[in-house]
Amino acid sequence: MRILITEHARKRLRDLRQEKVTAADIINAAREIPGKIPTATRFRGFFAESGRVFDIVAKDIPQGRLVITVIGK
Repeated sequence: MRILITEHARKRLRDLRQEKVTAADIINAAREIPGKIPTATRFRGFFAESGRVFDIVAKDIPQGRLVITVIGK
């Protein structure tokens, strides 16, 4: 499945709260979610390679799975 990360989510990766969460971490997390996501939904409790916990908001669109934002813990 193709994973698309919005510019907003990429921008949030530069914030202190999302420090040490990478685009690769987001892609891996989005691929772990089973099934279809028809509406924007928050998924909690993913771990980055660095050990940082984060959430993502994602939904499925015709082009693939769109990651709208990332929320660090």
